[in-house]
Amino acid sequence: MMANKRLKAAQAKVNGDQAYGLDEAIALVKGNATAKFDETIEISLNLGIDPRHADQMVRGFVSLPNGTGKTLRVGVFARGAKADEAQAAGADVVGAEDLMEKVQAGEIAFDRCIATPDMMALVGRLGKILGPRGLMPNPKLGTVTMDVKGAIEAVKAGQVEYRAEKAGIVHAGVGKASFDAAKLAENVRAFVDAVQKARPSGAKGTYLKKAGLSSTMGPGVSLDVSAFAG
Repeated sequence: MMANKRLKAAQAKVNGDQAYGLDEAIALVKGNATAKFDETIEISLNLGIDPRHADQMVRGFVSLPNGTGKTLRVGVFARGAKADEAQAAGADVVGAEDLMEKVQAGEIAFDRCIATPDMMALVGRLGKILGPRGLMPNPKLGTVTMDVKGAIEAVKAGQVEYRAEKAGIVHAGVGKASFDAAKLAENVRAFVDAVQKARPSGAKGTYLKKAGLSSTMGPGVSLDVSAFAG
């Protein structure tokens, strides 16, 4: 009941018919993040695309200037010197056949997966497990690479993955409620900018249709998308 009361009180502060400027939206979302834990601030973008068509898929990574406030666990498929490089760079799990066996047994102790190109024949066998979880390494996304150290450091520094869902919606965590408002605004702008630059060739008409911010337990706040025009 308490959670419902809290949500109703938070919703009362937000005008559902209004699209807010970024600074005002952040102030509202931060003010409504009253849970007993540090809530994640999430952004959702409604894009004018149909991701079922290959030329309208939107997917990529963006490094947020102020990080996400969350440390991701990194799994790396590599051997020899590259495995040593991964360990030294702070990977949480490193291996080859041994790591493949763990994944096959349902032991997936990582949130992002990186592989050296020579390991893809091995990793390919895990497609049915890693694919649906969005964990399959991909050269276009920089997760199949010989620069293992750089890839791990990017993830640990606050790199966010985004991928359009069926309805053309992209969402991601852009920080924590405890973040300074100016830092959250910087992160939001960096994320929207990256998604806009990833506009696919097949997208017609208005690309960025709607945008909203919310916290884990708080109501959504509509953003004025004209602020991101370009």
